[in-house]
Amino acid sequence: MTPASSHPIQDETGKGAIGVFDSGYGGLTILRQMRRLMPQYDYIYLGDNARAPYGPRSFDVVYRFTLQAVEELFRQGCPLVILACNTASAKALCSIQQRDLVRWESYRRVLGVIRPTAEAIGSLTQTRHIGILATSGTIASRSYELETAKLAPDVQVTGMACPIWVPLVECGEHTTSGADYFVRKSISQILAADPRIDTLVLACTHYPLLLPLIHKYVPSTVRVVAQGDHVAPSLQNYLLRHPDMETRLARGGTCRYLTTESAAKFSQQASLFAGDNIQAQEITL
Repeated sequence: MTPASSHPIQDETGKGAIGVFDSGYGGLTILRQMRRLMPQYDYIYLGDNARAPYGPRSFDVVYRFTLQAVEELFRQGCPLVILACNTASAKALCSIQQRDLVRWESYRRVLGVIRPTAEAIGSLTQTRHIGILATSGTIASRSYELETAKLAPDVQVTGMACPIWVPLVECGEHTTSGADYFVRKSISQILAADPRIDTLVLACTHYPLLLPLIHKYVPSTVRVVAQGDHVAPSLQNYLLRHPDMETRLARGGTCRYLTTESAAKFSQQASLFAGDNIQAQEITL
């Protein structure tokens, strides 16, 4: 196990990788789309698997854990960190942006996945009724209602917590009959809560692995939105609008994987999410 590094690590040009953080494996679905759209950049993925899931944890704990991960990615030389975790984005992003970034170099930035998803919502729904499927923490934060109200105030948002979905995915049970039961139950509940829903947002990065089951129970008239399809283009657009940040990014096309859990366990599980053969390094935050 390697302790957190104490000095920034950058390539020979002084540039750094894009940092991508999640409490577990789900952020790999976002990373996969980023690398597909922008393969030229270097990436570092950090999964806090030893302390996952974050969904049931308090705001203070999620903030503290997320800040530790962001600081480690900064020490690894990342000028930009993406919180590829809805719970961290909902419970920690604003605090980190407003209170903690001042302790680092002024060019460093931390972005989340909620706003890019909310920005796309208005263009996806015809009935102006959408459903949000997420962890208990994300639903309790009301982040999607608040962001959607700013960007598309005529859209009605119905949230549904799916607390068992993440453990099913993390434990590799997402193709079982048990997963089938819980997916069918949640889909039925949210569509019953608002029958006018025509768009379901998977507001947890783990949920794309449940897509075969989700599509099984979602009517063909309802669009299912996976976040990676919108977060990756949003990041690309952000870099086009912020050339000062884009010039700080290393362009070696590499990707490193860090985990707070067993590296061997992470490498085996992560390959399922990333669609690639992964070799991880275990660290301590």
